[in-house]
Amino acid sequence: MKKYKIGYTTGVFDLFHIGHLNILKRAKEMCEYLIVGVSTDELVQEYKDKTPIIPYEERCKIVEAIRYVDKVVPQENRDKISAFNEHKFDVIFVGDDWKGSKVFEEVDSYMKSNGASGVCYIPYTQNVSSTILKDVLNKIYNEGK
Repeated sequence: MKKYKIGYTTGVFDLFHIGHLNILKRAKEMCEYLIVGVSTDELVQEYKDKTPIIPYEERCKIVEAIRYVDKVVPQENRDKISAFNEHKFDVIFVGDDWKGSKVFEEVDSYMKSNGASGVCYIPYTQNVSSTILKDVLNKIYNEGK
């Protein structure tokens, strides 16, 4: 029996890498059903001021193909309380690099006051990110010019 029934996590999942796989695998190990919010291109442009390399529809297909994922939904805003109210999950999984942040303390408090387990922090995979991968690819590309 797993600790949680329905889990939820989100991400951009651009240039899918081992850090992405780790959070999905660890989340699924703790819940029976895992919902994953994939950030839309518009949302990423809004808060990161850059467009993902892989288009939204393709990122969704990649995430849907991961065996740990039961359902993919669009993440059109960063409001986790709204996502909780819409998707009715028991726990939200986030990287432990967010531990102590005001936003997730508020999400945890709200979820617990509404009968859910709250936030579960998963160890952040060090030394890998889509940004690092993009920087390496840009460097290789620019050296080839």
